[in-house]
Amino acid sequence: MSRAVYGYVEHSIRHEPSGGVTYELFCIAPDCEEESAPQSGQEAAQDWALRHTGLNPGHDLFRRVFTDHARVSRVE
Repeated sequence: MSRAVYGYVEHSIRHEPSGGVTYELFCIAPDCEEESAPQSGQEAAQDWALRHTGLNPGHDLFRRVFTDHARVSRVE
């Protein structure tokens, strides 16, 4: 019979600013599949939603997605 010893190392996960953040909005009106596409600025995504609603009355509810990058580091 062999024996194994496992060591556990604590890690942390944090936002990595150098990875940036992307913003996306998705129209969730029935039968609408329009989306803003990933934007590097929140204002650009919001402007898309405002234009979309202006051109499509009743399309006034959106799902917002914010994507960032995270780095896992060993806790010393």
